Amino acid sequence: MLIIEVTNAREVVRQRIGRLGGRLIGKVVDAEAQVEKALIQELETAFRDFGIEARILSVQGPQVVGRQQLELPIHVREERNVRLSES
Repeated sequence: MLIIEVTNAREVVRQRIGRLGGRLIGKVVDAEAQVEKALIQELETAFRDFGIEARILSVQGPQVVGRQQLELPIHVREERNVRLSES
């Protein structure tokens, strides 16, 4: 199982939408959700290309605490099942 924590979502969104749009981050734009959605799309494509079936979840809540602990209260924002055949 992989856990990927995006640590610069606000900066990524700010780069994509500019300084004026950057002011909307947190008010109108959920930076983490936007970056995670883009990553899920890229992962889905890459997984299919490699022949990998997977379940990808975008969740809100988990926190990495130091190097030894992960807190897991979660809210699923998006879920995608990657299948090789469309059956």
